[in-house]
Amino acid sequence: MTFKEQILQGIPSELPQKKELDVTVNRAPKRKQILTEEEKKLAIRNALRYFPKDWHQELAQEFKEELNEYGRIYMYRFMPEYDLYARPITDYPAISSQAAGIMLMIQNNLDHAVAQHPYELITYGGNGAVFQNWAQYLLTMQYLATMTDEQTLHMYSGHPMGLFPSSKDAPRVIVTNGMMIPNYSKPDDWEKYNALGVTQYGQMTAGSYMYIGPQGIVHGTTITVMNAFRKTLKPSETPAGKIFLTAGLGGMSGAQPKAGNIAGCITICAEVNPNAAIKRHEQGWVDELVDTIDELVNRVKIAIDKEEVVSIAYKGNVVDIWERFYDENIYIHLGSDQTSLHNPWSGGYYPAGVSFEEANELITNQPEIFKEKVEDSLRRHAAAVNKHTARGTYFFDYGNAFLLEASRAGADVMADNGIDFKYPSYVQDILGPMCFDYGFGPFRWVCTSGKPEDLDKTDQIAIDIMSEIKANAPEEIQQQMQDNITWIQEAKTNKLVVGSQARILYADAEGRAKIAEAFNKAIASGVLAAPVVLGRDHHDVSGTDSPYRETSNIYDGSKYTADMAIHNVIGDSFRGATWVSIHNGGGVGWGEVVNGGFGLLLDGSPEASRKLKNMLFYDVNNGISRRSWARNEEALFAIKREMERTPELKVTLPIIVEDKLLNDLF
Repeated sequence: MTFKEQILQGIPSELPQKKELDVTVNRAPKRKQILTEEEKKLAIRNALRYFPKDWHQELAQEFKEELNEYGRIYMYRFMPEYDLYARPITDYPAISSQAAGIMLMIQNNLDHAVAQHPYELITYGGNGAVFQNWAQYLLTMQYLATMTDEQTLHMYSGHPMGLFPSSKDAPRVIVTNGMMIPNYSKPDDWEKYNALGVTQYGQMTAGSYMYIGPQGIVHGTTITVMNAFRKTLKPSETPAGKIFLTAGLGGMSGAQPKAGNIAGCITICAEVNPNAAIKRHEQGWVDELVDTIDELVNRVKIAIDKEEVVSIAYKGNVVDIWERFYDENIYIHLGSDQTSLHNPWSGGYYPAGVSFEEANELITNQPEIFKEKVEDSLRRHAAAVNKHTARGTYFFDYGNAFLLEASRAGADVMADNGIDFKYPSYVQDILGPMCFDYGFGPFRWVCTSGKPEDLDKTDQIAIDIMSEIKANAPEEIQQQMQDNITWIQEAKTNKLVVGSQARILYADAEGRAKIAEAFNKAIASGVLAAPVVLGRDHHDVSGTDSPYRETSNIYDGSKYTADMAIHNVIGDSFRGATWVSIHNGGGVGWGEVVNGGFGLLLDGSPEASRKLKNMLFYDVNNGISRRSWARNEEALFAIKREMERTPELKVTLPIIVEDKLLNDLF
C-alpha cells in the first residue's frame, strides 16, 4: 500500500504481524506496576475496544504481556510501516489543508530524529506523549485525512473521540490532555490512569503537536544564559572560558549545550543515559563526549585556561560533578538543572551512586527503594550546590521542579522565611520581568513545503520586520528586539533545524502579527511555496499557569490559579486558531500546572489574515493583562502602551496601594 492508502485505512482490515523492534531506538523506561489484577483486566478491555472481536483472543494475550513488561499497552504491532517525519504538506491525503498541516505536525513529533522515545509515542520529557497507543495514531490520521473544513476533531488525551459538525471559523482540532478532577491529579494517579489507557501526559508541545525539536528550548536557554551572565559578570567581561553547569540531554534538555555555545561559554552537561548523550553528539548539539570524571576535570581546566567556547557532555551523574569541582576548586559561574524532575519516580531524575541500568530495574521492580535513592540524591545534590553558591555561583531553577522536589525530599533549599526557595526560578529573575511581562514569548513557525529555501525566506522576512519595529521601539524592549534579530541572523549558521523546517524567536503581539501577516502575503504572492503553520511553546506570556515557572513572578497570590490558561485556549479557539490544546502537566509536573497552546495555518487567504490579527493579539495581551493586574511594573507599561495603540482594548488596571498604609495597620 502507498503512504496515502495506509493513512486512509486507519485501523488495518487485516491483523498485522508482530513487529521486530529496532534495539538501537531509545526506549521509554518501564513504568511501575501499579494496577491490581482487576484493573489490568480493565486496561486490556479498554485497549481491545479499538479492534474487531475476532482479533481479541490473540491481542488480549499480547496486551497482557506488554502491560506486564512495560507497565503500559503501546500496541507495537500497529506501528505503521512507513517512516514518520514531516513530509511536504501536499504529500498528505486530505480534503482540508488545515487538517493536512496538523498531520504534518503530528508526524514531526514522532520522527525518530525528533522524538525521545518514538516507539512509545513520547516526544520529550520522559513522558510527554502525542498518543497513548498506536491505534489512536492510526485513527487520528484517518480522521484528519477525511475531515472537511466544517468539522472539528475532538481529542481526549490522545483518543480521537470523533468528528463533529462545526463551521469554517471553528478550530479543526480540539485537544485536551490529562484534564483530571483535581483530587485525582497526584503522580500515582497519572501512573494508574495512563496504565488504564484513559489519560496521558501531553507535556506542553508534545500532546499539542507543536514540538519543533530542541530548537525551541535552544532559544529560550540561550536568552536565559545570556541574561544570567549579564546579571553576574562585569560589563567588561565576556562568558568565554566561564562555566555553565547543568544536566539532561534527553528531549528538550538536549538543547543546552548548543545554547551555551551560542551564549559563548563553557557548557558542561551531565547525562546518565549514554544513548541520549551519543545521540546529541551525533546530531551536532554537543561538541565533545567525556566518559570519566577525571577526564572531565582535566578537560575543563584546559578550557578555562584557554577561555574556550565549548560544550562537553559527561556520561554520568551531575551530582558527581558538583562535588568533584568543589574539591578541585573549579569555579562554576552559572548552575542549573534540566532533568525531568516533574517525573521523579519514573526516570525523570536518576540518583547518584546507582548505574543507569540498575536504576531502571529499581523503577520497575522496587519503586519504593528507587524513590528513597532519588530523595537521598536530591539532598546530596542540593548540599553540593549550596557549597558552590557560597563561593559565588549563580544558581537558578530552570522550571523543571528541581527545587520543588528537593524541598519535598528535605533538602536545604528553603529561604529563611520557610516559604520561598533560596534560589530563584529563571522566570522570576530573567524571563518574567525581561520577556513575558513585556509580551515577548516563543513565537514559532513551520514551512510546510519542507524546503530549506522557504525557511530562509521566512528568516529574512522576520529580520526585516523586527528591524523595522526596533527602529521605533521604546528603550525598555530594545535589548529583547536586538537579541532576537541576532538570533535569526545566526540561526542558519547554528544548524538548529531537526525535523520540520521550523524557526522560533521571541516577539510581542505587534511583532508576531506583523511577521505572520508578511508570511501570509508571501504565500499569496507565491514567494513561499506552501502554507506556513504558526504556533508557540506553551511556555509563554499567556498560555500557562505554573506557580513554579511561567507565573512564578506573580506576587498577588494568584499564581496558584489557572484562569489565564483556560481563558487563553477558549479565547484563541473562537478568534481563529486552527487547533487548540489544554493540558494538565507540562514541564513542572502532573498536577502542578495547566497550560494551553494553539496552531494556526496561514494559506495566503484574506480569512487567514483576519484570523491571525484577531487571535495573536488576544493570545499575548490576555497574559499581559493578568500580569499587569498582579501589579508587575513591566506588564503595566506594556498594557498601557497597547491600550494607547488599540482603542478597542480596555483592561482593568490596579490602583497601587502604599506600603505604609498597610504597615500601619499591623
